[in-house]
Amino acid sequence: MRSILHTTAVLLQSLAIAALIAGPARAADKVDVNSADAATIDRVLLNIGPSKAQAIVAHRDANGPYKSLEQLAKVKGIGLKTVEKNRDRIDLGGGGAKGGKSAATTAAAESP
Repeated sequence: MRSILHTTAVLLQSLAIAALIAGPARAADKVDVNSADAATIDRVLLNIGPSKAQAIVAHRDANGPYKSLEQLAKVKGIGLKTVEKNRDRIDLGGGGAKGGKSAATTAAAESP
């Protein structure tokens, strides 16, 4: 009986520690692409490596802040699928407002 209680206590302690560690990680899963450096963009966004992250920063430096997710999709090597996969991780900060439409929907509506 003691063995079961001890095992249960250890399991509960482990779960509590895991929850404490995972909590702050979730809060950091968002990046402001208008102010973040390439290393942060690379770390937070999915399917974005160092070269694509640097391309995001270079495009921002050359063209000003991103005002929409569609602008981010125009960066060479990014594209709509990557933007959609990262929609919940991308913050535009003061550069623009997030729209209710998806990048794919808006791009399709703008196409001739």
